[in-house]
Amino acid sequence: MSKDLVFHATAISASARAQVKGQKPAVIWLTGLSGAGKSTIANALEQALVAKARHTFLLDGDNLRMGLCKDLGFTDADRVENIRRVAEVSKLLIDAGLIVITAFISPFHRDRAMAREVIGNDAFVEVFIDTSLEECERRDPKGLYGKARAGQIKNFTGIDSAYEAPTDPHIRINTVTEELSESIARVLEYLDKRFGQ
Repeated sequence: MSKDLVFHATAISASARAQVKGQKPAVIWLTGLSGAGKSTIANALEQALVAKARHTFLLDGDNLRMGLCKDLGFTDADRVENIRRVAEVSKLLIDAGLIVITAFISPFHRDRAMAREVIGNDAFVEVFIDTSLEECERRDPKGLYGKARAGQIKNFTGIDSAYEAPTDPHIRINTVTEELSESIARVLEYLDKRFGQ
């Protein structure tokens, strides 16, 4: 970063923006393997929050890779940069007073820790979509595991690139043993207790 840059403070604060919306901003960070159910849960959660008149924004991994992050591949270095960008965008959105839901594999401990640091611990909620590799491969909704096993996709998380599962997430969801409605209800209950959402 250039030493000539100077942060320009705005007249309206983040807390003022949140107050106008009548909510406490937060980032609900969904992590898990491809096919674990992150996007399904993220969409259902956003619908449930909007039904409660909450102001939200959903950041989905594939969607951001079609725009903001389209210059990135899937090497470890590119994955780190992808998550850094997501964290910075999430920070901007919570400064706008929104409840942000992110659905990203975000496979590495250090990157999720970096995201938590950028966003701020008080606003960060880590949700681990704890679905086994075997189940994700069985589902294979995009046909990616088959391609990875055939050697057509390199650096695929769970196959030839590591996934480091969270050790102490705020919420752990098992999409095999739990119905979607139960998972959403648990997340909403947590948000209500922690943030009054």
